[in-house]
Amino acid sequence: MEETKAVKTVVSGMRPTGRLHLGNYWGALRNWVELQDKYRCFFFIADWHALTTAEDTVGLRDNTRLLVVDWLTAGLDPEKCVIFRQSDVKEHAELALLMGMMTPISWLLRNPTFKDQLQELYKARYKGQEDKMRKAEGVTKALAEAHGHEADDMALHSDMATYGFLGYPVLQAADIALYGAEFVPVGRDQLPHLELSREIVRRFNRAAGKPVLTEPEPLLTSSPMVPGLDGRKMSKSYGNAIELGEDPKSAEAKIKKMFTDPKKIKADDPGHPEGCVVCAFHRIYNPDWKVREEECRAGKVGCGTCKKQLFELMAPSLSDFKARREPFERDPALADRILAAGAVKAKAAAAELMAGVNSALRIK
Repeated sequence: MEETKAVKTVVSGMRPTGRLHLGNYWGALRNWVELQDKYRCFFFIADWHALTTAEDTVGLRDNTRLLVVDWLTAGLDPEKCVIFRQSDVKEHAELALLMGMMTPISWLLRNPTFKDQLQELYKARYKGQEDKMRKAEGVTKALAEAHGHEADDMALHSDMATYGFLGYPVLQAADIALYGAEFVPVGRDQLPHLELSREIVRRFNRAAGKPVLTEPEPLLTSSPMVPGLDGRKMSKSYGNAIELGEDPKSAEAKIKKMFTDPKKIKADDPGHPEGCVVCAFHRIYNPDWKVREEECRAGKVGCGTCKKQLFELMAPSLSDFKARREPFERDPALADRILAAGAVKAKAAAAELMAGVNSALRIK
């Protein structure tokens, strides 16, 4: 895309946790492909963010390359947008450090995602070790109560509640502000997270005495609700995801396990599409989904048949993505070349911004 002052800047990123799943695609990546033709776009691999919840860094570099390949397969074009790795641009850390000096701890503690994700990670760590988990909960509960805290705040006092995890909204705000982003593509459920970034930018600008950072606006994107197999948000950490380009047999097995209406026991029982994972996917892949929902409510179709037809609707697109991915996979060094080229462009923009920030704060 030809860069001009009239073109607005969009920034967004994804954590490298392996192959992308359908929630990633329908929730963000599909919109990114459209945005690259309309805006000056910076799309980054958030590898530092991945460390906030990672038990280790095994596979981090490989997952980064896998993510780049999936982006290319979906249609992102490095000639139209800047694709880079967060850790290649050290200014992300520099700006996050400065923002952290001005961000109240109370703002971070109010972030509901912090505690919710901690609870999920805590349960995942001790899955299959219930006795050990109960023992750990007892120790953490006693520690919390000894310090005058509510027992319900156990997650906050666990060893998984790290400084980086608590402070990730600060790094996120730096990621956005570093490139002067006017817009951040988000869904309505992400608006509170972006508002925290906006608050951090406003406070930073007040401290600097002038609007050295751009306050980003939400770019509300249209995306369908993509639940996980169990009805929760689709996430690899929950073990409820279907990958883009997933093997047909594996995808079929997962679809058979999808959560359905628990009150619809027999095929001719009236169903309730609301809350049914299978029906949610029919809304995405079935052009006649409204007819299907009426059939479900009338007890004219069973859950087994509905799942079978859903697989038949999804299989072509999964196979097509897998086929389009293969040419990119044949060149193992492709991702590294794209990231290196993107880093040059990102560093230039970041350095310019930080020069203004350091000057405004009278550091340099």
